[in-house]
Amino acid sequence: MATMTAPPSSAYAIVRVPELYGELIGRKGVEGTYVGSSEAESPWVPFGDNAAIRHLAFDVRQNVYCNVLWIKGPGVIGTHKHRGPVWAVGLEGSFRYLEYDWVCRPGDFITETPGTAHTLVTDDPQGMKALFWMQGANEFYDAQGNHVETLDVWWFMNHYETYCRENGLTPNPQLYL
Repeated sequence: MATMTAPPSSAYAIVRVPELYGELIGRKGVEGTYVGSSEAESPWVPFGDNAAIRHLAFDVRQNVYCNVLWIKGPGVIGTHKHRGPVWAVGLEGSFRYLEYDWVCRPGDFITETPGTAHTLVTDDPQGMKALFWMQGANEFYDAQGNHVETLDVWWFMNHYETYCRENGLTPNPQLYL
């Protein structure tokens, strides 16, 4: 049996690929976006006293939002339940959920499934940063299990746009898919 390898490519150039629906894609399709690492492209927006969010993408058609969560030192993001899938990659420091026995560190990948509730904490003296790609709503609960607030793509867009407005910043159109 042959070992699978990457498809060959000899062109270091833009290759025009035939597209049966090119005209339609040109009219109705949406190009991808690019958000650089500069805070001018996406600032850190406070998320409580010890945390901030760097928003990277909002897709209102699919209720999808992507961001980097930064907890600046030991701390907690309250108990929440996801109503859609979540994917995350650890970037700096470490974090865990009180409900599980693993710790996410840089390069680690986690998934969270709809309907599960958990409490994100970092015990790391340097805190943590992680990239989150989320779809659907997040329901937050208080210490007694009472529903407090629902966060979805609209909440995250409002979070970003309110911060921009209050700080004289122009929202970056590249964040909107």
